[in-house]
Amino acid sequence: MSFNDDLKNRTKAFAVEIIKLYASLPKTDEMRVIGKQLLRSSTSVAANFRAYARGRSDKERFAKLSITVEEMDESLFWLEIFEESELLHKDRIITYKNEALELLKILSSFRKTLKNRL
Repeated sequence: MSFNDDLKNRTKAFAVEIIKLYASLPKTDEMRVIGKQLLRSSTSVAANFRAYARGRSDKERFAKLSITVEEMDESLFWLEIFEESELLHKDRIITYKNEALELLKILSSFRKTLKNRL
């Protein structure tokens, strides 16, 4: 399996796990608002990385990868908001936060490498 395929699978798996988390949240206004933000950003990561992999030029791929990095950082932000607002206990989201941080580091490094090639 190639690096791109691995990241496509990981970003999609992350999105699926966030979808499951969102579906399990209590239906309060706070949970819906923050949950939808997390849902949008995490699914955007997967969709934009998939678009990156199909890019027609290095500039197009760089643009898609940049969006992916932004959306991954936003996903991490919403997970931190859940934790710091004490809407979700740290134990419930630590796995999601760890994966988000790891993916953010990988994607950021990958974007830096691609930028150096432009």
